Amino acid sequence: MTSLIIRKLNFSAQSSILFLSMAIFLLFGHRAQADDLDDFIKAQMIDRKIPGLQLAVIKDNEIVKTASYGIANLQDNVPVTDNTVFTINSITKAFVGIAVMQLVEQGKIDLDAHPLDYISDIPEAWNIVTIRQLLTHTSGLPDIMSNDAKLISDQGDAAAWDLVKQLPMDFKPNTQFRYNQTNYLLLGKIIEQVSGETFEDFIRKYQLAKVGMPRTIESGFAHMEMVIPAQARGYTYYKTGNLTNVYEEFPPYLRTAAGMSSNAAEMANWLMALQSGQLLESKSLITLWTPAILDNGKTGGFNRFLNGYALGWPVVRRAEHPAVAPAGGDRAFVIIYPKDNLSVVILTNLMGAGPDQFADEVAGYFLPALSINNGFGLSKELNSFRIKLENEGYDQAVSLAQNMNNISFVESEINNWGYRLLNNLRKEDALEIFKLNVFLFPDHANTYDSLADAYSRLGQIDDAKLNYNKVLEIDPKNRNAQFQLNRLQ
Repeated sequence: MTSLIIRKLNFSAQSSILFLSMAIFLLFGHRAQADDLDDFIKAQMIDRKIPGLQLAVIKDNEIVKTASYGIANLQDNVPVTDNTVFTINSITKAFVGIAVMQLVEQGKIDLDAHPLDYISDIPEAWNIVTIRQLLTHTSGLPDIMSNDAKLISDQGDAAAWDLVKQLPMDFKPNTQFRYNQTNYLLLGKIIEQVSGETFEDFIRKYQLAKVGMPRTIESGFAHMEMVIPAQARGYTYYKTGNLTNVYEEFPPYLRTAAGMSSNAAEMANWLMALQSGQLLESKSLITLWTPAILDNGKTGGFNRFLNGYALGWPVVRRAEHPAVAPAGGDRAFVIIYPKDNLSVVILTNLMGAGPDQFADEVAGYFLPALSINNGFGLSKELNSFRIKLENEGYDQAVSLAQNMNNISFVESEINNWGYRLLNNLRKEDALEIFKLNVFLFPDHANTYDSLADAYSRLGQIDDAKLNYNKVLEIDPKNRNAQFQLNRLQ
């Protein structure tokens, strides 16, 4: 593996050797202690090509499992250990939310006050927003970061700050949810002004030191430009389709948005301290986790799963097993099921790992009702159909559906079911569900897109291309289908 010490890891030829080695390491490295959840995690890592991962699970305010898997540094073949720290990206915002609520408890911040009540270096036009709207990304302020995750000015930190203050509001406050790093820049300034300390020191003193998080304190808010002992290297497939290094640098004033590194065990200790009242009073915790309600009466969030956003904490709003779930960089994920006294921490070193996509299934090892194998997330009607397929085979999905006139099939629900199966590594069953959706909704581009995705995950590239081309026939402007076709060439 020493031959892999290069700045850009372009593994078009080497990737199969690399991941064969990684698969052998995962499958046989600690086989004697492996349980079913270990096997599930290792299978996810091989399927998603995740080099390294840490896991922690909390049940009834007790850590019931911690584990480290895979490789932290591919260039030098350094394994992940319990001492390894991972970049947590935007999960940093959850720490900021707690910091603000601690200052609320001290009477130093009012969530319904305005920025100019605390700081002066902002336009008067921005003073129509509230502290709560900054925390929930409903402010409408212009964003200091562009869509490619770079500052809006290439002239440096100060120039970007000067420029963003000249831009108009994006929308009227509380009418939309739009993820925006300017919000957390301002929150950092406010924390510093009202506390008399840097936001880093405030979080260290009132959260990290209080909980006992020495590795997180040691890692600081340096992000990626500093040398941090035993930090996992970051990787991604996003840019070229081949494995490359990830390097992201945020200026100091944006470290409230994405500056921290930690490990799974210390994150678990932090979650337990939060839920047991060591960091916030119970009424403050309720406020922390209450999502913003927009003027239209709805919540806004990242997607159908993370469908609300509270004070630095994304929210999973659903009738059964609701959750709060900070996510970072599509590689780190924390989910708390408050009603179930259950929490899961998943940290990886792959941007694009999608740990949110299999977190419910990890939780299902400790609360079986959360598993798609038991019908979680399906309507009563669709679950009865699922039971028939479990008995008769998923390859019978279309024929059975034709004879079930009492079920009103909904495209989005079937699509979600298919992805839950896909993320649980039941790929062949997922394929049949996506075929069913195409049969039921043959004029909908999304059904072909999902079917193509399943074929791609199964390695059936020609069938994937065929269905992505069908997407473009129905929706010629579909950017994902075009991207995927380019990627599969």
